[in-house]
Amino acid sequence: FGDTTACTKTGVYLLQDGNEEPFNIRLHLAKDILTIQEQDVICVSGEPFYSSGGAEHKIPVVISKISKEQKGKLFFYIVNSPNFPFQVQVLRNAGEDVTLTVSFLKKTPAFLKLPLYEDCTCVPSDQSSGTSSPLCDSGLHLNYHPNNTDTLSCSSWPTSPGLRWEKRWVDLRLIPLLHSRLSQHVPGSDVCRKNAFQVIAVDGVGSGVITCPTDEDCLDWLQAIATNISALTKHNVKKINRNFPVNQQIIYMGWVDEKEQDSVQDRMYSSQFLALRGSSLFKFSAPPVTTWDWTRAEKSYTVYEIMCKVLKDSDLLDKRKHCFSVQTECGEDMFFSVELECELLIWEKAFQMVTFLEVERIQCKTYACIMESHLMGLTVDFSMGFVCFDAASKAVLWRYKFSQLKGSSDDGKSKIKFLFQNQDNKAIEAKELEFSNLFAVLHCIHAFFAAKVACLDPMFLESQGAATTAGGVPTLTSVSCNTQTSKIKYST
Repeated sequence: FGDTTACTKTGVYLLQDGNEEPFNIRLHLAKDILTIQEQDVICVSGEPFYSSGGAEHKIPVVISKISKEQKGKLFFYIVNSPNFPFQVQVLRNAGEDVTLTVSFLKKTPAFLKLPLYEDCTCVPSDQSSGTSSPLCDSGLHLNYHPNNTDTLSCSSWPTSPGLRWEKRWVDLRLIPLLHSRLSQHVPGSDVCRKNAFQVIAVDGVGSGVITCPTDEDCLDWLQAIATNISALTKHNVKKINRNFPVNQQIIYMGWVDEKEQDSVQDRMYSSQFLALRGSSLFKFSAPPVTTWDWTRAEKSYTVYEIMCKVLKDSDLLDKRKHCFSVQTECGEDMFFSVELECELLIWEKAFQMVTFLEVERIQCKTYACIMESHLMGLTVDFSMGFVCFDAASKAVLWRYKFSQLKGSSDDGKSKIKFLFQNQDNKAIEAKELEFSNLFAVLHCIHAFFAAKVACLDPMFLESQGAATTAGGVPTLTSVSCNTQTSKIKYST
């Protein structure tokens, strides 16, 4: 996560919310919030009215919709007022049984709020907004029929001196960015929208699908939003880590999409929240907020007993890009996807960092095994290498350095064959051990080798120093979504 200055952006785009037709909105990105605005007509001076019509306001009732019910009858309803004498001109060709209605609109359109002069122009504005009448622009008529000339004339609308109306951008939706997630994909699928994305807040409220004019513009917005989310996450993790001991610090938190094990065509992926803390990888359905939340993770895995692999293009399972796999200590494979390449780099570097820190902390790990029908113990030691000893007497049978391991193979079930080179005569010596937890042992050996190599990599050591505070407490890795950073060399 990058320790960078927050991005700010503003632009006008298309928004499709649910089944509604796309409409113009303005986006404004700030440090901790994404604001979505729509254009509306508001009263900037005078005493506005907020009615859809009626004699008490000296404006006509506007019927906005006709419902066709049983037996092909068209009918309306109208709410009457005891002190409100009025006349209604029935629509032509509506049938003999006609009832008129007025219902409250979910949101009053701008043309129902804008008073007109007799010459069908808006009340002048000293700010010269250039706003024309939405009613006149829309061509709305009451008794419309191709052969009907009885239309709503602007002369029926009253003069309203003292009122001034203008089109302005008003807030439609506010999306807090902390723990929000980005998505370019159709929910649950591997289909990526073209030039479009949405932002989903931590409470599940979404922005709707925002469409940009070009791929470049869309990617620019995604990277800017991701950078701000990363900065907020880093700041939040820094506060949380004050309550945890050094060996329980949070290194990474973020949203991913997990490929379903028994996926169906319309539900291939589900959103998960991953966290690397201390010696464990946690998988949540929602970000942990309280200390108690950490005890209720869906799954947790020991980082040095699992294997993480960033998938190349040839390894991808479907149309999703920026994917990685995690093989558990039981040999189960999990597949995850993130939206941006920079997010994949952040995850990869964070996993390498937490594995290195944990191996460096524990220094050694011992597993029970069987060799030639005898119960043994194999210790993987960060300083000494491999040590095999008798479980009963604790007597050491053999030991080899990491550099002496020249090869190994396993049967995928329980047995590992190690090929070590004797330092004296340079001969290859084979040692076959049987484990009850084969994959955990294999992953642990890989983690110790990776940590050993990392100690010789100046690039990794430099990045580790940059990601550690003066008190020796690890912090989030310094990778940003708007920077180009090369990958760690020791990830093999």
